Amino acid sequence: MLRLLVADDHEVVRKGLVKVLAEALQPIKIDEAKNGQEALGKVLKSVYDLVVLDIKMPGKSGLDVLKEIKQQHPKLPVLILSMHPEEQFAIRAIRAGASGYLTKECAGDELVLAVRKALKGEKYVSGSLAELMAGELDSDSEKPLHEVLSDREYQVML
Repeated sequence: MLRLLVADDHEVVRKGLVKVLAEALQPIKIDEAKNGQEALGKVLKSVYDLVVLDIKMPGKSGLDVLKEIKQQHPKLPVLILSMHPEEQFAIRAIRAGASGYLTKECAGDELVLAVRKALKGEKYVSGSLAELMAGELDSDSEKPLHEVLSDREYQVML
């Protein structure tokens, strides 16, 4: 049986994600968390095959939780889900160890595809994110200064 954890502070979004995943992936058991601290606690106490994590939650942010999960369970796939456009956080999330980054505007089919890829140990990258990542290969001197900041420097700036 597949075991997933879905963490999002908005109940309607969380329940919608659970419904989409439960209909597409069988057999499955899905746990829920309403904030980063609860998600981290569940990951430390239970065994999951994958975590779907909102990037912005009260308390610990999704990026902070991602980093802590990766310290404890480096092989556990984590998909980041965000209302923010890819150019704002996707590359930071991938660098921090995420198996993929999806915006909340994505279709249910895209979410299921990303989950399936992550479960196989692959990274999920949308077409627009692939273009963004290819642009990252250009020299840092051509980038706006905020894009070359470390994660902590970027967090302080925000």
